[in-house]
Amino acid sequence: MPTTDKLNKELVLTRKVNTDDILRKALKMDRSDIISELRDSGLKGRGGAGFPTGVKWNLAGTAKSDRKFVICNADEGEPGTFKDRFLLTEYCDALLAGMTMAGYVTGAREGIIYLRGEYVYMLNSINQKIDSRREKNLLGKSVCGNTGFDFDISIRLGSGAYVCGEETALIESLEGQRGEPRNRPPFPATVGYLGCPTVVNNVETFITTLHIVDKGATWFKKFGTDKSTGTKLFSISGDCAKPGVYELPLGISVEKLLAHVGGEDAKAVQIGGASGNCISKEEFKSAIAFEDIPTGGSVIVFGAHRNMLDVAENFMEFFVEESCGQCTPCRNGTETLLEGIEQLKRGVCSTRYLNKLCELGETMQISSKCGLGQSAPNAFLSIVKKFKHDIFSQRTIKNNNSGEK
Repeated sequence: MPTTDKLNKELVLTRKVNTDDILRKALKMDRSDIISELRDSGLKGRGGAGFPTGVKWNLAGTAKSDRKFVICNADEGEPGTFKDRFLLTEYCDALLAGMTMAGYVTGAREGIIYLRGEYVYMLNSINQKIDSRREKNLLGKSVCGNTGFDFDISIRLGSGAYVCGEETALIESLEGQRGEPRNRPPFPATVGYLGCPTVVNNVETFITTLHIVDKGATWFKKFGTDKSTGTKLFSISGDCAKPGVYELPLGISVEKLLAHVGGEDAKAVQIGGASGNCISKEEFKSAIAFEDIPTGGSVIVFGAHRNMLDVAENFMEFFVEESCGQCTPCRNGTETLLEGIEQLKRGVCSTRYLNKLCELGETMQISSKCGLGQSAPNAFLSIVKKFKHDIFSQRTIKNNNSGEK
């Protein structure tokens, strides 16, 4: 079970509630009142991008269309992230209720859970929850006796493509196409699945909306910071004494988080999984928040014995494998960065070429089509900048003929 930090005496996301009663309460509210509550709460999407949830739901709700969709992104493929797996196992009813509420707010009649292919073992249990809710009139025709509000949920399995965690690639996959990101605009909230207005949020976000409607925006804003309200689930792994899933307030410092999980001796921490940033000890007082160090939930702790060049190689191998190949900066850039890391490890990479690799990484960040390519160089660039001892050792780098160091 998740635990709570000493600074946060009360759980938000994982507190035990009657989700059915909260849904019935929501379905008696005016749609605009729910939107207002979500906007006032400051809730931002918990997948990492941080788009305001109330704004997204309002865009889909005001879009003109006879057909709309609510999609739960349960394609949890970020290395080091396993919080949604926990939520799907322990809080599935809250997810289904949150999706139903989103259907009510936006006017959607159809909900889809896009489930990570590796989570196929959860398929039967989630379907059983869906069937049970249909029997209780919490899904299906005239939900909770609300004439005219029909809403049902189905499950689709992904095929293990990391890029399908990006919402437009996910939609392409649902439509039977290759999972490749779309050009935006238009955005899914107005033109999404099958060309219809579509709300796409992750598991944690849908569950959080339910708690906000239950307790109110003012209560939710007691936690976190002014710009990053609420609590967050963190998947914490690596070289620490107590790895696991933790619910902690946004704005908590990396230093306090490490003390909480027994990772005080960490050499580095990767915040946000492979697509995030690697931070050094000098930055441990930084806050985990949208305005400082944002994250979708993955926190990987690296002990003093780790060689950060090995870490960079591991992450880059992942991106080479997962790049969809659609755009040149990502397709060729990830392979070139990996080759450069391998040269560093063999001691045949000059400082001049290393600088060129960093320039390539910065180019990828601004020219790649989607978030995968834009974030693929992050770990490499941060490790080169902050862990020079692991990079600029005699064993791993070779000075070029001009005498550069």
